[in-house]
Amino acid sequence: MTDNLINDKEKFFNGWAPYYDCLLTTVNYQAIHQRLLEYVVLEENAEVLDLGCGTGRLLNRLAEKEPTLRGIGIDVSREMLRQARARNQYRERLIFIQGNAASLPFSEKQFAAVFCTLSFLHYPNPQQILNEVSRVLSPGGRFYLVDSCIKEKNISNSIPWVGKIQLYNQQQREQLGREAGLKCLSHRYLLPKVLLTILAKPEREQETVTSHQLKIGLTHSH
Repeated sequence: MTDNLINDKEKFFNGWAPYYDCLLTTVNYQAIHQRLLEYVVLEENAEVLDLGCGTGRLLNRLAEKEPTLRGIGIDVSREMLRQARARNQYRERLIFIQGNAASLPFSEKQFAAVFCTLSFLHYPNPQQILNEVSRVLSPGGRFYLVDSCIKEKNISNSIPWVGKIQLYNQQQREQLGREAGLKCLSHRYLLPKVLLTILAKPEREQETVTSHQLKIGLTHSH
């Protein structure tokens, strides 16, 4: 994100943070998280990352389900993180840090799974997000992308106080994944118009051929 956009988004979510877990939000997110967990596959001692972690509810639910899981939540909003740290039920296994999802401060192949729940629509450069996700995923790791979905080819909008958002259909999600070297495993509706897309990093790097690499290969073949 650009500095101005980051500041605008942070201001919005800082103001929303104390009220983020209100009844309506809690009921919707609880239903989404509960259905998401049905599709999550993790081995013992898995290390996971939650992009746009908000108040940390998803990581707490994951830690409750997986007793050996270790997780990091990252968010642009200091106030969201303050709420997450205060409500952290698994302090020995979960941490929450401030950062930009477009430039993740983590090592390559560090995480067995990356989650992004109802925050992907805020990112102005989705391909950069996918590239970073692919970089930090270990071979065979999975990216669980949950967001509102549309059938149209493309839609963007600007919401007062929130700023610009961008929604993506199934084909666009798959294309973004391919460009980052990730394979789409499935799409599942968790709620009406809320779609889970599961993308996986190949077990072996040579299995990955991005569109850019394919173009280079075709050029060199002439």
